[in-house]
Amino acid sequence: MPRTDDKPEEALKSLDERLGAVEAARTRSQGGDAQRAMAQGYRFLGEVVGGVLAGAGFGWLVDRFTGTAPLGLIGGLLIGTGFSIYVAVRSAVRITKTETERSGPSPSVRDDEDED
Repeated sequence: MPRTDDKPEEALKSLDERLGAVEAARTRSQGGDAQRAMAQGYRFLGEVVGGVLAGAGFGWLVDRFTGTAPLGLIGGLLIGTGFSIYVAVRSAVRITKTETERSGPSPSVRDDEDED
């Protein structure tokens, strides 16, 4: 709060400085959220692509050493895809739980039937 003995120009300058500090702090906190969300997206992408490629590589190795032509590769792709989806969903559930705890409780919403 400006003091009564401050000149209006000084009070306005002080208010501008404080407003600038608040806006800078808000920008920093929002920038961190965006970077964290982007990092999580890249992590999900890496888990899915990595799982499929690992499964394909494992299937190819099985084909190479056992001579079962495309069966190992097809099986490896299917197993790798399934595993990568499982890992991505498990990570998404964990991150959602963490973010929900971090943001606090949701406001309650009235049910339509309660308006009678």
